[in-house]
Amino acid sequence: MVDLQLDRAHSSRIYDYFLGGKTNFLADRMAAGSVLSVFPSALIAARINREFMHRATRALVKAGMRQFLDIGTGIPTPPNLHDIAQGIAPDARIVYTDNDPIVLAHAAALLLSTPEGRTAYVQSDVNDPEAILAAPQLRHTLDLREPVALSLNALMHFVTDDGRDRAHAIVDTLKSALPSGSTLAMTHATPDFGPGTMEKIVEIYRGAGTVLQFRSRGEFLRFFDGWELLAPGVALPHQWRPDRPEDATYVADAEAGCYAAVARKP
Repeated sequence: MVDLQLDRAHSSRIYDYFLGGKTNFLADRMAAGSVLSVFPSALIAARINREFMHRATRALVKAGMRQFLDIGTGIPTPPNLHDIAQGIAPDARIVYTDNDPIVLAHAAALLLSTPEGRTAYVQSDVNDPEAILAAPQLRHTLDLREPVALSLNALMHFVTDDGRDRAHAIVDTLKSALPSGSTLAMTHATPDFGPGTMEKIVEIYRGAGTVLQFRSRGEFLRFFDGWELLAPGVALPHQWRPDRPEDATYVADAEAGCYAAVARKP
């Protein structure tokens, strides 16, 4: 029997609450409320992060990508990545992975593939990238000899370095396993626009049992070392190829509190 750990807050369920979802529980809502008390724009930040994923996925599918690896998937919130990708290219293949047991409980929503494409789910943790890459579900769904679009949205700030630069090493392991033409789409929270507020958020999550490490623009940029950034480069999530010009100006930098970028492997 899977232990859903409903008595403690989990990052994916807190994020679900910020997105207006219903798969969250008292511990998650209490932690979310504490975050909102110091960072009222958390709801905006979550929404623009999700919308970045939608736009980045559309852009990559239109550029020819047909394989996606979404690590740190979170609670299914339509439209999910495969909804976007297969809505444009029905033959797209998607592998989702997360470490929250409640995401596994809802994984059926992530496996509703088109007949032409395929989706799969891997219960795993980004701290063990080798296990993700070796998972049978991934190997049966994706061809790692062909380009893969790696998605790491709002994930790597949950990996602390502990003096060993672990987060960059994990991303480097994933990048190294992918062939030329692969892409990395990523968002990451930053203290650059409000260090005092972001430190309070770190403390709230730590009190709820989850460690965080927010990173500067330079530290975020390092995740893309050796790969070619796609225009417009590093941006705030709502400023990365907005659907309408006005979408790039309605959120202040401090409200976003996050960087976004997409890069391609040469």
